[in-house]
Amino acid sequence: MVHHGQKYCEAEAILVNSFDTIEPEAAKILRRPEPGQPPVYPIGPLIQTGSTVDKAGREECLDWLDKQPANSVLYVSFGSGGTLTKEQIDEVAYGLELSGQRFLWVVRSPSDAGDFNSNYYNAESKKDPFAFLPEGFRERTKDIGMLVSSWAPQTKVLAHEATGGYVCHCGWNSTLETVVYGVPIIAWPLFAEQKQNAVMLSEGAGIALRLEKREDGVVGKEEIARKVRALMEGEDGKRVRCKVAELKDSSAEGLKEGGAASQALAEVVALWKKGSGCERYLPNGNSH
Repeated sequence: MVHHGQKYCEAEAILVNSFDTIEPEAAKILRRPEPGQPPVYPIGPLIQTGSTVDKAGREECLDWLDKQPANSVLYVSFGSGGTLTKEQIDEVAYGLELSGQRFLWVVRSPSDAGDFNSNYYNAESKKDPFAFLPEGFRERTKDIGMLVSSWAPQTKVLAHEATGGYVCHCGWNSTLETVVYGVPIIAWPLFAEQKQNAVMLSEGAGIALRLEKREDGVVGKEEIARKVRALMEGEDGKRVRCKVAELKDSSAEGLKEGGAASQALAEVVALWKKGSGCERYLPNGNSH
């Protein structure tokens, strides 16, 4: 962190994958001219939409979504590196069942040590994640739930008209994806900057509901069910749905020709063409 902070002042310019309306105060501060501070250019939201993962696996969950009513499905995923304890997995399962709402849940094997970030170090888990679900859960929820092992085509799921909410770990890529597709959030941060993002999304942008943990650090099934129902059919859900729709429109406008993101990128290109120090970042020092 210190190393990157020191290098920050050596840059001629900094590109940020964000946009003003999602974090206006931060954007205002970053744009304020300061001695020794390079200009900051918000060029987002930029998201990745493609994937090379097995096509058959993609089609199964998307085919299931095709059969569900519009805005009726809650997507549950904690990112590529997020895992829960066995106890917390049980509470998620019981909470989803208790809510009575349709769901698509990306299930990952739990960390025996309770390390939320374990899958970054054990990416090829040989355990069957479904084996850790409560007994009878799959049978009891087969009419309203879709379970996916370890991975789902997230941008396609979020873009689907049946998807009406997202239990999100608040990683930045997932945050931008949910804004681009206009899906409201139940914020469930696990580690690192995700906790700051969750506060910004709920208290700042107003597009997320927050979950309350018990004293033992576990989010209970009753709290999960309550927040799921609130998001999918309550007044709080309507409020955050309107907010995220506004952000979706704002982000789309910014990416259009002449929009804020396009203009920011054009300014950086202009710096390169003028032969500023930015050209050292281009192949062979070529600025065109």
